[in-house]
Amino acid sequence: MKLQPDRLDVQSVTGYGPGWVAIQGEKIHHSVVISSDGTKFDWNCRDLHELTSTHFEQLSAMNVELVIFGSGKQLRFVPAAMLQALMRKRIGVETMDTQAACRTYNILAGEGRKVAAALLVENPISAGG
Repeated sequence: MKLQPDRLDVQSVTGYGPGWVAIQGEKIHHSVVISSDGTKFDWNCRDLHELTSTHFEQLSAMNVELVIFGSGKQLRFVPAAMLQALMRKRIGVETMDTQAACRTYNILAGEGRKVAAALLVENPISAGG
C-alpha cells in the first residue's frame, strides 16, 4: 500500500507491503527505526523472538516522548521487562501491527510530536504471508 500524506515536513513512511516499508520513498526490507527528528537506523532483528532489552535501550537514548512499536504482520506484545529502559525515562510505548504503526507514526509526526517508530519488517514467507 502506498501512503501519501498531504505534505509532511518530517521524515515519513511513504508506503509498505509484505516484507518492506518505504521511508521517504526508499524501500527497506529489514527492521528499522525512524523518528520525527530525522533519525533513521537499522534495527537488527528479523522478528519478535529476536528482540531483547538492548533493542529497547537503543530507543530510550532517543529524544522522543513516544515510541510506536510495529510488531510485524500481527499485533504482538513484548514482555514488560524489555521496556524498562523506556519506562525509566517516561517514554510512552504503543504497540500495534507494523502497518498500523506506519500510519500512526505519520499522523503523530505530522502533528509535530516527538515520536519514533520501531518497525519490525518480517520476511513475508516466515511471517506467514
